[in-house]
Amino acid sequence: MTTTTSRSALREKNSVALSSVIAAIALTLFKLTVGLMTNSLGILAEAAHSGLDLVAAVVTLTAVRFSGKPSDMKHHFGHGKIENLSALFESLLLLLTCGWIIYEAAQRLLVSSAKVDASIWAFLVMFVSIVIDYSRSRVLYKAARKHNSQALEADALHFRTDIWSSSVVIVGLMVVKLSENIPQMAWLANADSFAAVVVAIIVIYVSLQLGKRTVQGLLDSAPAGLREQVKRDAEKIWGIQSCHRIRIRTSGPKLFVDLHVTADPHLSLEEGHNLTLEVERVVRALAPDTDVVVHVEPKR
Repeated sequence: MTTTTSRSALREKNSVALSSVIAAIALTLFKLTVGLMTNSLGILAEAAHSGLDLVAAVVTLTAVRFSGKPSDMKHHFGHGKIENLSALFESLLLLLTCGWIIYEAAQRLLVSSAKVDASIWAFLVMFVSIVIDYSRSRVLYKAARKHNSQALEADALHFRTDIWSSSVVIVGLMVVKLSENIPQMAWLANADSFAAVVVAIIVIYVSLQLGKRTVQGLLDSAPAGLREQVKRDAEKIWGIQSCHRIRIRTSGPKLFVDLHVTADPHLSLEEGHNLTLEVERVVRALAPDTDVVVHVEPKR
């Protein structure tokens, strides 16, 4: 049954994800329009990047809504893995976009150059983009940390990379402007295409890092150091002889911990039950809102 707290968390995550969709739509249309007006590959690359951010934001919104569904007869550990799949999908989309950007940049640098109009509109769209991206990434990261949401973290990462790449495009446009006004620097006219390649390299790096973490989540990799912490704190509980067979898995924002403890075989049923409650309390002190299963064995 969904608690009031989880419903509130789901509403907050949905609200943040929806606002990202709206921001991505506005940025994509603005960049695409200015990119076509100025013939800037850097801005068009940013428009494509924001277009994928839009797709990713929609995927994130869908993932957040479905991942919040409670467990059922077919999905005993809930639907949290949808968030991991969403983040992996976003990573693959970004990598595909980078391939297109690098291909177009190579065409302009090696085959046929294109005139770039480094107008005030080109600079304006990039500065507006940075302001919006900074605002959205902060809100998304805050919500991601609060609710341990990998899908929201992936969305925040998209907006954060936009800040870096927009800054690179601005530098590229400034260099193009210099090449127009200073004849001795005419060779820098292709700076926009070089900026687009730098954008692609940045996004490739971030996408691979994100993809690595999402694959780890899908493969049930335990959070680093948590197993050792659980064993250490559980064995400090009075009455527990040892703690072993600790298994930890994640499902989206949810954490599941199974462990075995050995105790005095003469404990009453009630005493054994109280012991498991204490173990659960200790584990949740390390990782709040964790689903904990404790198996008590008699000491031999």
